[in-house]
Amino acid sequence: MSASGGTRAIVAALSANLAIAAAKFVAFAFSGSSSMLAEGVHSVADSGNQALLLIGGKKAKRAANDEHPFGYGRERYVYAFLVSIVLFSLGGMFALYEGYEKIRHPHEIEHWYWPVGVLVFAIIAEGTSFRTAVKESNHTRGKLPWTEFIRRAKAPELPVVLLEDFGALIGLALALVGVGLALATDDGVWDGIGTLCIGLLLVTIALVLAAETKSLLIGEGANPESLERIRTAVVDGDTVTGIIHMRTLHLGPEELLVAAKIAVQHDDTATEVARAIDAAEERIRAAEPFARVIYLEPDIYSEQAAAAGPDPDQTPGGR
Repeated sequence: MSASGGTRAIVAALSANLAIAAAKFVAFAFSGSSSMLAEGVHSVADSGNQALLLIGGKKAKRAANDEHPFGYGRERYVYAFLVSIVLFSLGGMFALYEGYEKIRHPHEIEHWYWPVGVLVFAIIAEGTSFRTAVKESNHTRGKLPWTEFIRRAKAPELPVVLLEDFGALIGLALALVGVGLALATDDGVWDGIGTLCIGLLLVTIALVLAAETKSLLIGEGANPESLERIRTAVVDGDTVTGIIHMRTLHLGPEELLVAAKIAVQHDDTATEVARAIDAAEERIRAAEPFARVIYLEPDIYSEQAAAAGPDPDQTPGGR
């Protein structure tokens, strides 16, 4: 994912949510609908989340220094994880509490046209934002199913916006059903039930986001396609005859560290090995542009090393 594509999706979502939040609170003030209040808080939480993503993207651009020699790319993961916490606590838990209170103490919805009108407006606005996120995601998703794209994406912004917008659309539909049933039956309990469903939805999405961003925070390697490109690029069949073991780590969404112990011929000179390493680094960067930090350690290929497998703890000279 390009950073600009993620920024466009975030800005579109932020603009929509600010307008929607204001409309929902106005509708709540006139109607007293708990679904409207829960949805208003949901939109405020989403707006805060998009602001966090923008802050994280800006902080991640800081240059590397002695304290952080690999840069600040993981700032984007930290702020995406904060998004999941905000969505869980401020969005989901508040909606669950409000729904519970409304079921215990139901009251009639007043001025029904306010919540219905705002919900229709919100569905249109969220649909536009969701369409932007889908469009930007398709640039990098390729043929991956959506579930795989969200699970494997190294850049957190688009999966976060996609899940938020999708959850918002489902939540709006639930709110519309809850308000509609409350009006049709003249029973405010249905409004509370709709609010409870919104809370459960938001908590579920928050947990999914937390799990995915936690995995990025603790360190994920390159995807299988990138690994295959790197392996192919390293070996030239002449000086570099194979890879004894290799490790990769995402320092940020578009920054990949590659560390490998490579097999060279036993009679190569130090100059030949140094040139071979430089050439291998150039091939890696050409095959995988995200490979920004590359460490290649030469070693003499042996049957013992091959039999030990890719584990550095078992490979001779691996540590």
